[in-house]
Amino acid sequence: MKRNNKLNKANAYRLSQEVLRNKALSKGVNLIAPETIFLSKDTSFGENVTVEPYVVFGPRVKIGDSSYIKSFSHLEGTKIEKNVVVGPYARLREGTVLKDNTKIGNFVETKKSNINKNSKVNHLSYIGDTSIGKNSNIGAGTITCNFDGIKKSKTNISDNVFIGSNSSLVAPVKIDKDSVVGAGSVITKNVKKKTLALTRASQLEIKNYKRKKRK
Repeated sequence: MKRNNKLNKANAYRLSQEVLRNKALSKGVNLIAPETIFLSKDTSFGENVTVEPYVVFGPRVKIGDSSYIKSFSHLEGTKIEKNVVVGPYARLREGTVLKDNTKIGNFVETKKSNINKNSKVNHLSYIGDTSIGKNSNIGAGTITCNFDGIKKSKTNISDNVFIGSNSSLVAPVKIDKDSVVGAGSVITKNVKKKTLALTRASQLEIKNYKRKKRK
């Protein structure tokens, strides 16, 4: 009996997915390999949207016009505006808002974050409880350290900010407009506008260093 119930549920889910996919296709959504794409009942698409294979849409996802969702991405509780590119391998969690012409690249995770027009988070980053202004670039490996083990805090990144690769932004912190954070920095204090913030140890070099040999 339990096996039959499982089969019935699986068949019902498969049929419901076929209905949702056909509905999206009929509205002009370009689902590449639709049998590999999974939708929710409330998934909303604008015009001229493309979805590559192996994408999962959880509840409360809205995709704006001319947006492109690349393979192996998972989206839930996310609002995407016009001409946005997501993925591949992106995870957009509850409370993510992507404004026009933004880009979320491969192996990027976002949560409760608002990313404004023309800003990019291209590679290997975690952006949580964060506001990013217009025309800002978040370098590869950047993380917002939003949880101290007890409470969540916010990161505010303003307009036209460049965050260098492998940076850690320890919330609560504000990065003001037109500023730069040097690669490899751990930022724990607010950064003023039009400044360069760096937190790096000096490079040490030992001349004629003899490496240990394996026995």
